[in-house]
Amino acid sequence: MTSVIDQQHLQPSSSWWERQGDLIMRRPFNEWTFTHMNWLLPTERVARGPVHRPLPGRARPLDVTYTFGGAELSLADLHRRTFTTAFVVLHRGELVHESYPGAFAGPRARFQLFSLSKSLTSMLVGIALADGAIGALTDRVIDYRPDFAGTAYESATLADLLAMSSGVGDIEQWDVPGTDIKRFEEACLGRGSVEDVLRSARRTGAPGERFNYSTLDAQLIGWVLEAATGRSLARYATDRLWSRIGADRDAYYWLSRSRPRTAIGGGSFNATARDVARLGLLMAHGGVLDGEQIVPRDWVARSGVRDVAHLAIGALGPSGYDHYGYANQWWTLDGGAFTGLGVHGQYLFVDPAADVVIVKCSAWPTEDDAERDAETVAALRAITARLSGRSASLVG
Repeated sequence: MTSVIDQQHLQPSSSWWERQGDLIMRRPFNEWTFTHMNWLLPTERVARGPVHRPLPGRARPLDVTYTFGGAELSLADLHRRTFTTAFVVLHRGELVHESYPGAFAGPRARFQLFSLSKSLTSMLVGIALADGAIGALTDRVIDYRPDFAGTAYESATLADLLAMSSGVGDIEQWDVPGTDIKRFEEACLGRGSVEDVLRSARRTGAPGERFNYSTLDAQLIGWVLEAATGRSLARYATDRLWSRIGADRDAYYWLSRSRPRTAIGGGSFNATARDVARLGLLMAHGGVLDGEQIVPRDWVARSGVRDVAHLAIGALGPSGYDHYGYANQWWTLDGGAFTGLGVHGQYLFVDPAADVVIVKCSAWPTEDDAERDAETVAALRAITARLSGRSASLVG
């Protein structure tokens, strides 16, 4: 297998091999890699269903400005300053704006969503609870994965994992060698075992007491889902969700190179921006599409609000920004809005009260960027204010 980074050699050098995760995610390569992950890694298809439901409405220019850093800025400024590759806006279930500034982007391009995948995994957990495949959120990890007995995850419940409060692992630092997330990335790309990374993670606190954002927690949720349903994550997503939303295209999970190959429930889902917007519509409309309850209504409500002190807006600590809270693998905002997030600037923003859904895919030069995130949130809220007729002061 060759890559965009080193197409001259069938066998990449050891130095390239050691640095491939960094190179794949850095500009300018990431504009290509984030739309071609299926060229780089093994994948498993998430098939669309037999019925296609075109998004109603018509895309048009959106003349919205937002204020950030003391300046009044346009959406063109947003896209330039935050490296937008795809941007889709729905209001009241209709497509009102769409643009694809990315060099390799378009309506049929499938975007690497990184940790926005966690929000999809949460939707699948809600469905599995309604199906009876998962008994209760108080079930422990080892009720489904007994092979995790004796690890730091032994006493963690599914609720702890969903709240990023397992008490396991360190703060995610992508640029620090030897951290859990760096070892996890390296294992996904073929250097070591993904399962060994999770089993070797250390306990750093008691379950349920503090927020610590953790892709390892989300990975374990995916494995619990697979054990509970008897199906791979991609197969369950196909059967119970993707085949039912009228998607434009098949989606896919990329799989670890290391064996046993596994989907990364916390970060390897790829889909078109329009199809991601369809997931947002479900969340905005109580889990219902065309009269069919696809995601349980109470699960959708639980994803928007959690009345837990350490998950409240502004209380997340060093692994969250002050304008976010957390609930059920979604980041919560003042006013009832919430968003799925992925590194390098992936957003699925949902404001149920305004009936606005916005998808923003990006190719930031770094995994995390507090300034670009704050600017993006300011812009998304300005769009919501314009479309809903709210005062900007209520959403800014």
